[in-house]
Amino acid sequence: MKIAKNTVVSVNYKLSDAQNNLIEDGAQPMVYLHGGYENTLPKIEEELDGKDVGYTSTIQIEPEDAFGDYDPNLVKVEERNRLPEPIEVGMQFEGVAEGSDEEPVIFTVTEIADDKVVLDGNHPLAGMALRFDLSVIDVRAATPEEIAHGHVHGAHGHEHGHEDIEDSEPGDHFRSQPLQ
Repeated sequence: MKIAKNTVVSVNYKLSDAQNNLIEDGAQPMVYLHGGYENTLPKIEEELDGKDVGYTSTIQIEPEDAFGDYDPNLVKVEERNRLPEPIEVGMQFEGVAEGSDEEPVIFTVTEIADDKVVLDGNHPLAGMALRFDLSVIDVRAATPEEIAHGHVHGAHGHEHGHEDIEDSEPGDHFRSQPLQ
């Protein structure tokens, strides 16, 4: 089966910067719904469109086609007492960039010093040209439910389970997984 709109694509990948320094080894395959559902970068979809299982490629994606240019206006310093404790580098918080009426931004704690915390609203890969080594390992037709939801279900996809928020600790709703 060829990769086309409404197919589920499984790809082994390795992500490096433009100097070939490894960023992520892709221990688990990337599995996404192909066809403009914003489940992966558009340039990856463009490269893989019409290809079959076994196709391999190395592509370089410039910042404007990946995670954008680094914006120093998205870095802010906050008083530590304005954030929940305990706080650690890598934690993430939702907020709005100063002077912006736009959508909320996810800020990552990048530094903690005494009574101040540095929050960065840039994606960790913003401003970087990225090199992807891609190898297509599976292509299948998406289910009607996956198409309706706009993402893959099942193995390596999205599960529709219900998290038990009542058993969480105070402040857990502010936390996310530390960035790798």
